[in-house]
Amino acid sequence: MAQSHTLSRAVPATVIPAGHPVVLAAGSEVFITQTLGGNVTVRTEQGLLRIARENADAIQGYAPAGEATPSVGGEFSEQAVWDALRTCFDPEIPVNIVDLGLVYDLSIEPASAGRSAVEVKMTLTAPGCGMGPVIAEDARQKIAALPSVEQAKVHIVWDPQWTPQMISPAGRKILGLE
Repeated sequence: MAQSHTLSRAVPATVIPAGHPVVLAAGSEVFITQTLGGNVTVRTEQGLLRIARENADAIQGYAPAGEATPSVGGEFSEQAVWDALRTCFDPEIPVNIVDLGLVYDLSIEPASAGRSAVEVKMTLTAPGCGMGPVIAEDARQKIAALPSVEQAKVHIVWDPQWTPQMISPAGRKILGLE
């Protein structure tokens, strides 16, 4: 049985899968269902909600695990961008967006003063998913935090349409599909 937690203050959250914002009142009871990528998915009387990492401290008794986060020091590289994207998760699925097969294209172009502009094309598992902009913004923020990134853009595209066959072998293993 999942452990109950209480919110120490009011926090903004995002309804899953609709994607619209709500505010959870201080004292609300939440049950944590996923804590990947720094964000926290909780079950409440309102259903599933995503609490962004910057508000996770309001969950009493919750201490984030030492998860891998993209390095904001060191050298910028294409691998650093891929590593940052691997810290982004759909709040309902315990596989990162790269291994889920949602990232279709990564482009790095020179920008001013030796910095880089990064653009990513990604899709979602379902066209009606309201969480798309939330997931894309999470990816954009993590890329933008990398050293030497001047600009980061993440575009949601629908061609080709995502299918479960796009999940990597590592993702398939996590999901129990192999």
